[in-house]
Amino acid sequence: MQQARVKGFTLLEVLIAMAIFSLIGIASTEVMTTVIDSNELSTEQFDRLQNMQRAMLTIERDIAQAMPRAIRIPNQENNNVIMGDQDLFDSQADGLGFVRGGWQNPQLMLRRSTMQAVAYRLYDDQLQRLYGNYVDNVAGHEPKIRVLLEDVSDFQVEFYADTNKDPSQPNSWTERYRGPTLPIAVAITLVHKDFGEIRREFLMPTELN
Repeated sequence: MQQARVKGFTLLEVLIAMAIFSLIGIASTEVMTTVIDSNELSTEQFDRLQNMQRAMLTIERDIAQAMPRAIRIPNQENNNVIMGDQDLFDSQADGLGFVRGGWQNPQLMLRRSTMQAVAYRLYDDQLQRLYGNYVDNVAGHEPKIRVLLEDVSDFQVEFYADTNKDPSQPNSWTERYRGPTLPIAVAITLVHKDFGEIRREFLMPTELN
């Protein structure tokens, strides 16, 4: 009885199969690396977008609770309830300051007011919020600093106020404002490395004017 011959793979066939599997492995690795990099980039972009949204919500919350209450400056007489100007509060662009209400103090457990003096400025490419524990601070007081946004190259503030004495002339936006009454609206324009120029306009609480 004749025994059947068993035919195996030649060395060339084995090498070709190994080359094919290697190419498949390399391609799969590149695809996986691309997916991981894309996911990390998407996560970073999402985090930056969230930071931007939180910063705008913080500004909107403060402005929505602005009070017609003068900002007390130690050793100075001042009746301005809101101030906005270039270089204000050591800002490297525009600065904005006012007093806000609605600062929660449950059951008055802390010896402070529910009002809070806040300010915004651009410093070292950071949009910063300045605040303190008391609405009126003594001379030499250093405010607390909260960084709202990084990589900000410009910060501009404009005001829409009823300043025209001639009723036939329409009101317009102005870059500077100091006064004993709140303006009608405030506009914030900032330039961010990732998002470019962003402008938001906020209505002031008119019932308090």
